[in-house]
Parts: sequence; structure tokens; C-alpha cells
Amino acid sequence: MQYIIAITIGLLIAAGLYRLLGRTKIDTLVGLILLSQGANLIIFASGGLKHNAPALLDGSDPGSMADPLPQALVLTAIVIGFGILAFLLTLVLRSHRK
Repeated sequence: MQYIIAITIGLLIAAGLYRLLGRTKIDTLVGLILLSQGANLIIFASGGLKHNAPALLDGSDPGSMADPLPQALVLTAIVIGFGILAFLLTLVLRSHRK
């Protein structure tokens, strides 16, 4: 599973860099989205990947639970990335109209 995540991260970052260097503004936006999703996966994978482990059990050892910090950081990054994307898309569309 870790290899699949690592390959996915590499592909997202490589595709993001390729699209970021594109000629059009939309290519740049798509590249920025792919780079941010690759960064989100890096943060999420840093929390550790566990197979078939529930996030919380009653009366269980707190050391065996999933770390909520990377999940909260990724969720926050997704929301902020969506806001920035909406703003940049508005700027691109307005500059294209003029």
C-alpha cells in the first residue's frame, strides 16, 4: 500500500509540474491543483498507513489509534486550496474576457 501511495504522489507531482509549465493559464491552474493534491497526499501518508485498523475503539489504547493531526491538516489544505482555486479561476476568466 505504501508503494502505491508513493507512486501516486510521484505521478501527481510530475503531472502537476508538467502542466504548470504549460502555455495557457488553465494549464497552470490544473498544474497547481495537481501539485496541491500531491502535497496533501504527502501530509496524509506521513501520518502512517494502517491496514484494517479502525480509527477509534472503546476503551482501547490511545497509542494504537490513528493520528488525527495529518487528517485535519489535509482537510484544511483541501478547503484552502478550493478557495484559492475559485479565486484564481475567477481571475483567469476575467483576464480572458478583456
